[in-house]
Amino acid sequence: MCLGIPGQLVRWIEREGIFSQAEIEFDGVRRVVHMACVTEAEVGDYILVHAGIAINRIDAREAQRIFDTLAEWGEDEGWHETLPDAGEDES
Repeated sequence: MCLGIPGQLVRWIEREGIFSQAEIEFDGVRRVVHMACVTEAEVGDYILVHAGIAINRIDAREAQRIFDTLAEWGEDEGWHETLPDAGEDES
C-alpha cells in the first residue's frame, strides 16, 4: 500500500520541465519535492506527496480528511490536528 501525505507548497525552486522542484511544508518541516506531475500548483496549494514526488494537488478539505484519518489510525504524531483554512471554500 502507498500512502501520500499532504503538504503545503511554500515556494517554487524550478517550475519548468521534468526537473521541476518546490519546497513543501509538512507540519513545520520543509522538504524539496519533485513537481513534474503537478506544475500547475501555486504557492499555498496543498500537494499530495509520495516518496518525494508530488502526485496531485488537493484542496484544504481533502488534506484535513487525510489528517483526520491519520489521527483515527493513531498515526498523527507531528501532524496538524486541524488546518487553519480547512473550512474555506476552494472554488
